[in-house]
Amino acid sequence: MRFEGKVALVTGSGRGIGRAIALRFAAEGADLVVNFFRNRDPAEETAEAIRKLGRKALVVKANIGEIEEIHQLFDAVEKEYGGLDILVSNAASGYNRPVLRQKPKGWEWTMNINARALLFCAQRAAPLMESRGGGSIVALSSPGSFRVLPDYVVVGASKAALEALTRYLAVELSPLGIVVNAISPGIVETDALQHFDVLKNNTVIPQAIEATPAGRLVTPEDVAGLVAFLCSEEAQMIRGQVLLIDGGSTLPVHGVKFDLPDD
Repeated sequence: MRFEGKVALVTGSGRGIGRAIALRFAAEGADLVVNFFRNRDPAEETAEAIRKLGRKALVVKANIGEIEEIHQLFDAVEKEYGGLDILVSNAASGYNRPVLRQKPKGWEWTMNINARALLFCAQRAAPLMESRGGGSIVALSSPGSFRVLPDYVVVGASKAALEALTRYLAVELSPLGIVVNAISPGIVETDALQHFDVLKNNTVIPQAIEATPAGRLVTPEDVAGLVAFLCSEEAQMIRGQVLLIDGGSTLPVHGVKFDLPDD
């Protein structure tokens, strides 16, 4: 197993993509730190699923948008495990509104959780990883960092900041043996989609599938597989990159169909 004896912290790992990532690491031998902010029950369920795979699971409540709670989270990790090998910055939030309706509170909330947290989590993770010979950090971004999506301005800006942080962290943490990358999933069918009014239309998901060359949407398990790869020995020379995982949906030009010629 690739991660036997390793310790992985996945922020926001009670549900959805975070849960899938945590379970993937557990299935490959890692012990986990399951982080949540509001809903303990799903986090405890994730932890129990990890334990059934024969691995340890520590559940820690922390709002990573608050610096003090980041410290509390990493204090708990250090106390329980004594070190850390993998950090996945997955927790995200945001106010989905048009640009003219955005407010300072929504900007600060979104930026703090989606971007600022990566920097200060990395600061705490670095010495815990260095003491174990190095480690891996993977951040979860979004195509909204470079594409204009409906009501996504603040989240998109936060994800663009996260991608810039990924590049800086990759360079500055490399001497410590820490590999840093980000991945950018396309539409993933999780409960989080309920927060996007444009996706509540029953026709949007089928249209998205039709527009995806792979013929289906990305699953949480697809994302988890890529995260696991980036944290493996095979990916040691991939650094500071943002890997798009969207089944090719961002490749075709909008409104243009590509049909195979008849022969």
